[in-house]
Amino acid sequence: MQSNTYFDQDFNPELVLRAYCQGIFPMAGDDGVIQWYCPENRCIMDLEEFHASKRLMRTYRQGVFQLRVNRRFEDVMWACADRQETWINDKIVKVYSYLNQHGLAHSVEAYDGDNLVGGLYGVAIGGAFMGESMFHRATDASKVCLVFLIERMKERGYVLLDSQYMNKHLASFNARTIPKLEYLARLEYALTLKRRFD
Repeated sequence: MQSNTYFDQDFNPELVLRAYCQGIFPMAGDDGVIQWYCPENRCIMDLEEFHASKRLMRTYRQGVFQLRVNRRFEDVMWACADRQETWINDKIVKVYSYLNQHGLAHSVEAYDGDNLVGGLYGVAIGGAFMGESMFHRATDASKVCLVFLIERMKERGYVLLDSQYMNKHLASFNARTIPKLEYLARLEYALTLKRRFD
């Protein structure tokens, strides 16, 4: 991929992709400076161990929300950033939007009619999907997006869903934390696979 010359030299699509392939991901600090992270313990969502409540699966199957992929990627990013503390800034939106336009970053979106009420986004390389963030404006909207993501990944032969850091929300779906070395081994294998998300 050839980066647009308008990107910052120290933060551009090629650099971001190389970082992900080494298990490293970016976040913007309060001062807007991009920091790089590769935690000693990594949260992953095991596709076979994923668990959603019966109530949530009923909501998902009933089609309470209309689910779409990559319709409003940048809007999803800005909605994810619309919180008291965020690691998403203009630089990050610009780079990830470029990756989306080139088939490497993707969003799953939940709609109530024409209204975007939930979503998530991440980067897909090989058989890995690196989940970045999610948001909701309606109850369960982001959760049904996660169920959709899991089902699509399983259907298309993905093997790794990276969730970066554990939290209570992810734990409720049976996410688990693994050591860095195990994560990097899983990532190395996932990168050998040829998969297509959209």
